[in-house]
Amino acid sequence: MAGARRGRGLGMSALVVGLLGLVLAVGGFGFLRSAYGASTVAGSSMRPSYDRGDRIVWERVDGSEVRRGDVVLFTPPADYGFDGPLLKRVVGVGGDRVTCCTAAGSRERVTVNGKPVEEPYVYGGDADGVHKSYDVTVPRGRLFLLGDNRANSNDSRFHSGEQGGTVSADAVRGRVTDDRTVPFLLVAALLVGVVLLLVGGGLGIAFLAVRRRKVPQVPQMPWPMQPTGS
Repeated sequence: MAGARRGRGLGMSALVVGLLGLVLAVGGFGFLRSAYGASTVAGSSMRPSYDRGDRIVWERVDGSEVRRGDVVLFTPPADYGFDGPLLKRVVGVGGDRVTCCTAAGSRERVTVNGKPVEEPYVYGGDADGVHKSYDVTVPRGRLFLLGDNRANSNDSRFHSGEQGGTVSADAVRGRVTDDRTVPFLLVAALLVGVVLLLVGGGLGIAFLAVRRRKVPQVPQMPWPMQPTGS
């Protein structure tokens, strides 16, 4: 009886632990893959924020969700001459008027809707970079994108032939995030799930071993011989 109870306990433990591990592993992996991505920065156009070789995490968002100041990963138009995704900062969204530049020298600023934009992230404090003036009204559903390293960035300034060099919001693949909390928790859930699956498998093997173990049979004593009358 004790062996049977132990076997049932192992079986239930294997089932519960295994199912919990499966939920955590599959759920963590599925949500991580559907909500986030990771890439390695290939160039220096986003210095000093992100330099060549930096590993970035980006959340998958619709292009309509991005805002001014966001750094996005996007698929560039054919005239960029680049096959892979690019990393740039959103300076203007649909309806904005983006102009370069106001003032001069260290006080030089890009203006959005007539207001100078403070950009502490630009490399060397140079908001212009190539002394190329532009005045673009961003069409609806499109984005005006610039690199933080304005002196070394292939961006909206150099593709003004069509729609002011803007890029379709639909080209956005994701928005870079420096908050790794949620991705870390999802990876942790995935790893815990894998460990629980292994533990559940071990408990299942132990359960089968107990079930297969033969219970020793207690020999039955013969009935005593009854004396016969004479």
